[in-house]
Parts: sequence; C-alpha cells; structure tokens
Amino acid sequence: MRPSSSSYTCRRCLQVLGNARAGSQTSFLASRLALRRRTISTKNGAGLNGSEQLGVRPARKAMEKRMVSSEARPLLMPNNLFHPFSESPSPEIRRRAAFIKQNAFCPHPDHRQSRLPMNPEDPEARKSSEGGLAPAHVSFECPDCGIPVSCSEDHWADDYESHLEICDTLREINEDDHDLRSGRFFPEFDYPEMQMEEAMINMTNWDTFLYTRDFRAIDDERSLRQATRLLTYPVTIGSVLHELSPYTIKQKGRLTVEGLKSLSALRYSLHPPRDGAGSGIKGLRPTPPPMRIFILGARAESSLPREVWIQLTHLFPRVAFHLVFVGPESMANRDAEFPLPERTPSNPYGAIVEGRITSSLKISTFVEYYHTLHKAGHFHPYDPYFDCFMLFHPGLGHPASSHEWQETIPQLLETKVPILVTGYTQYDMERDIEWVKKTVGGEMDMLMEPGENRFRSLRWDLNDLDPQDISCGNWGVWGFRGKRYETTRKDAEE
Repeated sequence: MRPSSSSYTCRRCLQVLGNARAGSQTSFLASRLALRRRTISTKNGAGLNGSEQLGVRPARKAMEKRMVSSEARPLLMPNNLFHPFSESPSPEIRRRAAFIKQNAFCPHPDHRQSRLPMNPEDPEARKSSEGGLAPAHVSFECPDCGIPVSCSEDHWADDYESHLEICDTLREINEDDHDLRSGRFFPEFDYPEMQMEEAMINMTNWDTFLYTRDFRAIDDERSLRQATRLLTYPVTIGSVLHELSPYTIKQKGRLTVEGLKSLSALRYSLHPPRDGAGSGIKGLRPTPPPMRIFILGARAESSLPREVWIQLTHLFPRVAFHLVFVGPESMANRDAEFPLPERTPSNPYGAIVEGRITSSLKISTFVEYYHTLHKAGHFHPYDPYFDCFMLFHPGLGHPASSHEWQETIPQLLETKVPILVTGYTQYDMERDIEWVKKTVGGEMDMLMEPGENRFRSLRWDLNDLDPQDISCGNWGVWGFRGKRYETTRKDAEE
C-alpha cells in the first residue's frame, strides 16, 4: 500500500525543501535590508546586520532543529501499524505490555479462578474454583493480534477457538493505539465552529450528525473511530436533551411518559424562542441562568480537550452551559496542568473554575464526593428546567464501586432532576438498574429504557488487567429520576 503524498513526505525531500526555503529567505532578506545594517552596537565588536536583527538566522536554526527532531521520531505508515505490544516502536506501549504481563492472568479453563466472575460471560466463569493448575500470568502474545493473552503457546493454541471471538477486535485495538502514536496529522480532530441556526442537525447516527454539523469528511474507518472516542461524551448528552433527539416516546423509541415530562422541561430552556435581544439599550433582555450539567464520578471526561466540550454548546447556540465535574478522580494526572488550590473560607472545597473558555461555556471541577457537597447545600436550589445529572460508566452495581454511591443516589432522587447514565454493556446497565431499585425501592421513575447508545464510541478499549475484557465507551444509555407524587384534592375525588 502506497502512502498518500498529502499525509506523508519523504524525509530527504523535507530536508531539501527546508534548506531551499531557508536559504532563499535568508538571501532575500539580506539583499533587501543591506542598507539597514546596524553600525552601532552595545557590545564590544558585535555588529548585527538586518537579517540577524530580524531573527532570520535563529529562525533557520529552529527550523533545522525541528527537522532533526522529526527525523528522530519514528513515523508509522498506515500499512505498518500492527506491532506486537512487547516489540512496539512506542515505549509507552512496551511499558503497557509489561504491565499486562505482570497483572493479567491466563484465561485457559485448566487454571483455577483468580477472582470471582463478574458476569456469566466472564472467562473466569469457565474455570474451577478449587482444582486445576494455579493461576498464571499471561506471557505469550498472539501472533494475530499482538497482545499477551495466554501463559504459554500451548494454552493459546488449545483455547484458540475461544480467543478467536475477540482476536479481530484486539488487533483493531492494537492498530488504533499505534495510529495515535504514529506521528501523523489528525484532521478528524479539527472541529467545526458554530453553524447557523437554520441548518438543522440530524441525529440519526454518527454519519448524519457529522455531515449536518459540517465536520470534515472522514472516509477512513480508523479515523472515524478516533474521532468518536472523544465526541461520544458531549454528543451523548446532546442527543438525549436536544429537541431533535432520536429517542422518542413512539414505539421502541425508549422514552417513557415520565421521561417526556422531564425532557420537555429541559428542552423548553434549551431551545428558547427569539426575543429580539440586541446590543443596544432597546435590545436588553433578562438573561436566563446557565444550564447546569453535573457530571458525577468524573474521570477521563474531565480531562478532555475543551474544544470537545464546546461542541455541546454548538448544539444549543442560544443557551449558556455550566459543566460541573465532581469526583475524587476528576483531577487525576492533571496536577501539572491545574495545581489544586488551597481550601479557603471563600473556596471551601478547592473548586477549579475555568470561566473564560467561551462566552457560553464555564467549567468547574470539584475533587470531592457529591454527597459531601449536597449535604452542605453547595448547589442548592435545583431546578428541573435548568439542571441535569450525567453519570458516565458509574458502576452503580459493580461490587468494587457500589459502596461509593450508597449515599449519593438517594440524594440525587431528592432533587427530582433527570439523571442520565451510560454503561459499557447491556449487562452492566441492567446490573446498575437492579442495584438502584434495590437501594431506593420504588422511589424512582424510569425516564429512558436501557439500550444501545446511537452515539457510542466506535473504538474499542482494552482492560489491561484482563485482555479478555474489551468494551467501548458509552455503549448504552438510560435515565431515571426521583419519583414524583401528584397531589389531588379530596373534593375532586368525591
């Protein structure tokens, strides 16, 4: 496969072009500025001509330095993205391979269980809890997908039929990870600006959304996977709240009657009518409060590039948004970017406020559990017309994380505000729903039936602790809310 000239250029050609351009630029400036030489210097014996004064030589040195660094960086062509993890040209992926080999266990059924199975489809469910071989870490990399999946070649060959179910997906993950580190230019991460309101947005699927939102044409499936991996977070929220949402109350539209009531209140605020506001005195109008979206248990979504979250505001051009990230991991690995402020009487919870992203977007981050902030009344009062909760992969029913939500969920139901939740799989969502019903009893109304998210990430992710566990971000979405009780007059009943 021959690489396209628009994406890649021969290093020798780059060097020749760079030298030619730098040389012509220097000679041109030197000839034009020959009469403007500097004759008086503040340093002994130091005289700078015009080209040196304008920084031509430093610019040429910087260009040569960039060319040397670009030659030292390995470039992976589109036909050379597959590499075994342990032999990858990327040091980061080689370290990842070492981590997998140190922590992941062989899935062959001859071994004993290393942990309790999480679901009926968990590979650990095939193993015996008592007899058999001792658990062994993976060390053999499948030659087809390049990821450590077995403790030996014999166990890999013996269990190849089971591995074949995910082998193609693992190879896709391998190539996508190398593509991110290939050094190529990523035009799919060039996002469009706000479009005119008359241009309607089609939210049937990713293709119609990207086309009607005037994204650059993405003809490669791998580029589409990379783009949707980031856009799935803001677009998932927008696809549920927007008046042109694909989720309706019609048959198999997944929206319930209670869901229509709650979303209609939010859409009333998200799509206000034109009020004739202008920049003059006659155009002054009262401004409604911003739409607050509380993203609880925030992890990776809090560190997304802010250009990604700006896409949410483009879906609702007349409304201002305030995104509130809450969770103990909301600032993980971001200390160099935003050092945590000290907790003072004026900022008791150490909030990090990014208030000048755009005129319609403000982001606040709280490295704290939500139930602590709720008890203090930090966000009170709540308004069903201007507030919404979003939980990305919260693991409400997961044995390792359900205790962290034990106190939070009843407080969320008290607000009577819509709560949207995503999950990795159908089983993951059903487990969360069962746990919520068990925790709060009948004090919840389903707003949206669980099902596949039309704007899920098209890229699959690998669990380094278990290579057999693959998932894609925001695969499914559902929603609920605290139960509302309708009051009736005794006279009306008679």
